[in-house]
Amino acid sequence: MSAGLKGIRCAVIGGDDRELYLISELQQQGAYIVGVGFEKASPISGMTLAPSLEEAVGQVDVLLFPLFGTDECGVVKAKYSDSPIVLNKKVLEAIPAQVPLVIGFARPDLKSEANNLGIKLVETSRLDELVILNSIPSAEGAIQMAMEATTITIHGSNSFVLGLGRCGWTLAHMLKGIGARVTGVARKPSDLARAVEMGLHAVDFANLKDEIGHAEIIFNTVPHQVLDRLMLEKVTPDAVIVDLASRPGGTDFEYAQNLGIKALLAPGLPGTVAPKTAGRILAHIYPQLILRHLTTVNTTCKVEV
Repeated sequence: MSAGLKGIRCAVIGGDDRELYLISELQQQGAYIVGVGFEKASPISGMTLAPSLEEAVGQVDVLLFPLFGTDECGVVKAKYSDSPIVLNKKVLEAIPAQVPLVIGFARPDLKSEANNLGIKLVETSRLDELVILNSIPSAEGAIQMAMEATTITIHGSNSFVLGLGRCGWTLAHMLKGIGARVTGVARKPSDLARAVEMGLHAVDFANLKDEIGHAEIIFNTVPHQVLDRLMLEKVTPDAVIVDLASRPGGTDFEYAQNLGIKALLAPGLPGTVAPKTAGRILAHIYPQLILRHLTTVNTTCKVEV
């Protein structure tokens, strides 16, 4: 058993099934876990349940929030709790200066408040190593959704991948491996060149409106509305859209429904389709992240003294 986190007190706050696997993995590495929002989960040996987020922040060395962050009101989604968990100013003011706050997506108001209070905020959605590994279950889940929603096979389909970022590349690679005719849509010349090198049909977003009518399955990874009314009017009614972008997605879902186009929003796929793998990915990335930031904080405190 690795003991890289021996003696380190980690608060795991909210989330879904992947957090259950994360807790187990962190415990195996020697961490002491304080859980917030797990009252309805099966008892986890060795984990202490904190009655509230505000009480937990003073008991630990690091705060681990879910990858999907909070909603606009600061509410943290917690599958295994009926009580709201809110990351508000009162909670932030209670966080000791040396305790890092690790979260997937931090809203601008959270970033601003954390900066004002001198809180070390670590936004893991910016970590390539985490996002690339997470793109594997995301892509598998998106393809599964497409299979269930269409009346055709992925093999031989005209599948469009909008956005060739870290998730888009994984998705395009998987689709090509299954035998789809893949169109990769991007803006950067380097991405379009790489798409050609991979054997994809490469399309610039500026020309998408002229090409999208050929799509039978559309996978969107772009976190702003690229499938707007004008674009959707060029999509065939029997096409299927699987939108992987974070809420609210990159599709005008109401207009798609009006046009009779099946459009599915699919955020947080790793925690839905492969929570064990997703939890292990977090447990692979987080220990060094935690140790690095705790070391930085401790070194800074010593210098200031």
